[in-house]
Amino acid sequence: MSRSNMKVMVVFFDWQGVIQYEFVPRGQTVNKEFYLAVLKRLREAVCRKRPQLWTNQSWVLHHNAPAHSSFLVGNFLAKNETTVVPQPPYSPDLAPAEFFLFPTLKSTLKGHLFDTFDEIQKNLTKGLFAIPKEAFQSRQKRWETVCC
Repeated sequence: MSRSNMKVMVVFFDWQGVIQYEFVPRGQTVNKEFYLAVLKRLREAVCRKRPQLWTNQSWVLHHNAPAHSSFLVGNFLAKNETTVVPQPPYSPDLAPAEFFLFPTLKSTLKGHLFDTFDEIQKNLTKGLFAIPKEAFQSRQKRWETVCC
């Protein structure tokens, strides 16, 4: 499988913007163990960046890939009292990252050639933080009308 067909970035965001993002190390697949480690770092990021959500235990997680639904991940989320938004199977239209975030990031890279993976990461990061807060807010409202 070519690198272009593999997941290279994991992003968590809400209506205010990016909470956490990580690049998947070369050769690493997003399996349940990797995703569990990411979730542990996400909990720390929510605590640090969205303390009001953390204090009130009012944050919910929306995810939809196979590694996200493993027993290992589900056990961790239950143990840490993390609410997960239920999603019907085969409903990618409810995945904001697939229809909002990743297409936006791809458009920022379109037409550019990069010599190294580090350059791609740098430009993806720049594009990620160039998305205005209003775009995240708009996407959140659209998601709520479809999902909830």
